[in-house]
Amino acid sequence: MVCRLNKSLYGLKQAPRASYSRFATFLVTLGFTEAKSDTSRFVYRHGDETAYLLLYVDDIVLTASSQHLLQWIITSLQQEFAMKDLGVLHHFLGVTVEPRPSGLLLHQRQYTLDILERAGMTDRNPCSTPVDTQAKISEDAGPPVADPTAYRSLAGALQYLTFTRPDITYAVQQLLAELHSPLAKSTLVYCDNVSAVYLSTNPVQHQRTKHVEIDLHFVRDRVTIGDVRVLHVPTTSQFADIFTKGLPSATFSEFRSSLNITSG
Repeated sequence: MVCRLNKSLYGLKQAPRASYSRFATFLVTLGFTEAKSDTSRFVYRHGDETAYLLLYVDDIVLTASSQHLLQWIITSLQQEFAMKDLGVLHHFLGVTVEPRPSGLLLHQRQYTLDILERAGMTDRNPCSTPVDTQAKISEDAGPPVADPTAYRSLAGALQYLTFTRPDITYAVQQLLAELHSPLAKSTLVYCDNVSAVYLSTNPVQHQRTKHVEIDLHFVRDRVTIGDVRVLHVPTTSQFADIFTKGLPSATFSEFRSSLNITSG
C-alpha cells in the first residue's frame, strides 16, 4: 500500500524544508519579502510601517514599527498556525536583550560568565585591553594544552562572543590562528604543467602569465578606472585597527566607543 501525505510528517528528512516553505509562503501573502542575504529573515514594508521577522527552526523573533502592526502580524500567524506568544524577547541564542529608552541593548554577560567558568578564570582580575600591543602568540610559547578539544571549544565560544563584542576580534583571531596542526615538512603539490612548476620557483613574468599580474594588482586596476579611491587617514582615526592589532589602553577604549560598545 502506498500513501500520499497531505502535509509534512515530523521526522522525515523533507519535513524541515516543507515546514519552512509553508511558513514562508504564508508570510509572502501577508506582504513580507524574504531577505536575499538571509533566507530566515523576512521584511515587511508598507508606507511608513516596517516589520522584521526572524525564523530560527520553530522559534520566531518579531519586531515592528508600531504596536498595531505587531499585533496584526501575531494575530494573522496564530490564525494560520498553532503557536504561543511568549511576550517580549529577553534571551536569544546566548544574547540578552534589554529594552532601553533609546532602543535595545544587546549583550552576552551571562554567556561571558559561563565562558570564564568553563575556563576556570572566574577569580582572575579584568584587564583594560584584550591583547598586548607587542606580544604575539607562537606555537612554541609554552607546552601544548592538556585538552585540545576543550581549547577548541573555548576558542569557538569566544568567536561567538564577538557578535556583541567586536572589540575582542583581534585577540580571538590570535587564539584561532594556533588551532591548526603545524607541519614538519612542506606540503607536496603535484602539477602536470612544467611551466607552472618552473614559475613556482622562478617567478619570471612571461607573455602568457600576464593574467597573474592582473590579479596581483587588482586594487591598482580599480583605482585606475576610478572604482576605488585610496585616501590617507591618520593613525589616531583608523578605527579598523581594533580588529587587526593590539592597542594601548586609551586608544582601545576610544576605538571601542566608536563601535557603540558600552562597559558595565
